[in-house]
Amino acid sequence: MALADVPLKRFLAEEIVPADNCEISRLIFESHDVQAFSQVSHMTVGQFRDWLLSEDATREALSSVAAGITPEMAAAVSKLMRNQDLVLAARKIANVTRFRSTIGLPGRLSVRLQPNHPTDDVRGIAASVIDGLLHGAGDAVIGVNPATDSLAQTSLLLSRLDEMRHRFEIPTQTCVLAHLTTTMQAMNRGAPVDLVFQSIAGSQAANDSFGVSIALLDEAHAAAQALNRGTIGRNCMYFETGQGSALSANAHHDVDQQTMETRAYALARRYQPLLVNSVVGFIGPEYLYDGKEITRAGLEDHFCGKLLGLPMGVDVCYTNHAEADQDDMDGLLTLLGVAGCTYVMGVPGADDIMLNYQSTSFHDALYVREVLGLRPAPEFEAWLLRMGITDETGNIITGCSGSATELLAYGGSVDGL
Repeated sequence: MALADVPLKRFLAEEIVPADNCEISRLIFESHDVQAFSQVSHMTVGQFRDWLLSEDATREALSSVAAGITPEMAAAVSKLMRNQDLVLAARKIANVTRFRSTIGLPGRLSVRLQPNHPTDDVRGIAASVIDGLLHGAGDAVIGVNPATDSLAQTSLLLSRLDEMRHRFEIPTQTCVLAHLTTTMQAMNRGAPVDLVFQSIAGSQAANDSFGVSIALLDEAHAAAQALNRGTIGRNCMYFETGQGSALSANAHHDVDQQTMETRAYALARRYQPLLVNSVVGFIGPEYLYDGKEITRAGLEDHFCGKLLGLPMGVDVCYTNHAEADQDDMDGLLTLLGVAGCTYVMGVPGADDIMLNYQSTSFHDALYVREVLGLRPAPEFEAWLLRMGITDETGNIITGCSGSATELLAYGGSVDGL
């Protein structure tokens, strides 16, 4: 009740994290769009909630106000919302981005194909990629978390993924989720970098622990833009976040982890990224104890990210020592599908054998697309049909036909490292 009566303007008058020693706080204040904020500047947090849930908050209105909302405002209003409120408000928002495929259109759900391997074995990665493609996954990105942050390994994996993309003319983007300094070195050596990836957090101190800064991110963004590898757009950054990262680095400034998480979104939107996702349950039960807390956090992160204008996805996941199971993930996945989530993960069997956590499978993505009538990105959807992976109704064809058999044959010919 006390929070509901706080004027939104007050968040512009008080520093939740002191700006003197936090460049994220300075960014939040310096990038605030006063004109966009003027549409809601007279409201309290409670009135803002009521407006977000009203018919007046159309897709167009929410888009026009996004640049005027600070992370602290978004986090505050989310605390006044039930789960259904977070679903309803997020569903109204569509933040569309483009590189080789169009991400975030209403009625669409994209999938990051995540073919991780504990030793970066190229045959194992190729098998997972082909498995995912044959299940309609990969329109958000084909993204590999490398087992080591080696420049040579990163460059090799980038080259092999790009070869496969070229061979089958797949309208998607590839990414090796190495540290951005490694990716920048790979770019300097001519590696085929589509997206620059980086984990980010909501305070300068937390980002210091990640080895990143705004200046470094600016440099990486400019380098990726200069490559001009996108065919239908220039959104070329990919960020991952997650509640608890600032707290685990003792860089939270006594601020709750959900507000710190939302502050990371202010940093992300500086770069107009193609993809952002909260790896919501990955950090462990020390931060989100059980399935109920993971569900709540996933809906909060998704809503807050979309409200700030980001193409928000969620890695619906948990660690093996959390009080959660795959039934909890089914529930959150379904809620996020209803809420208009931009994309989710596609992991073979939902079990990431390199990162050792549980996520969502290719089959889980097919489930939520079917029950909610959602479709892949339009360019990728056309490719699936052309390859003979899906039929005219979008259903996966049982068995392989047409060009899909070539995809399988390609997998059998991939050499080891």
